[in-house]
Amino acid sequence: MSLRDQIRKGSTELVLLTLLQERPMYGYEISQEMSRMSDGYFEMKEGLLYPTLHRLQKEGLLSSEWQKTDSERRRKYYAITAAGRERLKEQSSQWQTFMHKLQEIIKGI
Repeated sequence: MSLRDQIRKGSTELVLLTLLQERPMYGYEISQEMSRMSDGYFEMKEGLLYPTLHRLQKEGLLSSEWQKTDSERRRKYYAITAAGRERLKEQSSQWQTFMHKLQEIIKGI
């Protein structure tokens, strides 16, 4: 597994919680927004996205609700919970510290 894959895998939860703090979204919308905001760097296949969303929901970090669209299709929208916002603050802080310390180490390269 490449370093890029390892970093993306390790930051999946942080990215999802960050996206959902703005507004509730359905799965495909989440993956599209993630790709758009990262210029394609973060592309998440269904095989990783939905199990992660379900795990976060099971942990109480996300809630979900089925909603009908204008075309009468149903979509499951995910929203961040108060516990999810708390986890996001913790992870964001840890990530900032990690990035700062990593940059201190590699700045001489």
